[in-house]
Amino acid sequence: MTPRVPPFGTVLVVEDEPTVRELVVIKLKELGFAPLEAAAGLAGLNILHTPQDIDLLIADIGLPDIDGQEMAAQARSLRPGLKILFMTGHTDVGRALEPGMALIAKPFSLDALAAQTRMMLEG
Repeated sequence: MTPRVPPFGTVLVVEDEPTVRELVVIKLKELGFAPLEAAAGLAGLNILHTPQDIDLLIADIGLPDIDGQEMAAQARSLRPGLKILFMTGHTDVGRALEPGMALIAKPFSLDALAAQTRMMLEG
């Protein structure tokens, strides 16, 4: 069996906090993923409107222009079955998570993010 060669998947990171977004993107690159990034929900949706393959959406729930859960609903209407990992510092996410969705609580370690990302893409 031939080992899989990076990138292992394309991940869209939507996070309005530049430092958090940058750290997540750096970690994803280190793990062999091809990250795309957006600083706001509408910018993330614009990327999802392109033909670019996207295997996972990692999105903050508290985005300034559009709620992360609303963005995810629109993302799923564009790309049914898209896997989504929410990042949040809040305990109440508002809506129940659908299949193919998960939540990681801020603050999280980059190792925890890596494990969750792998689990979602491999599982």
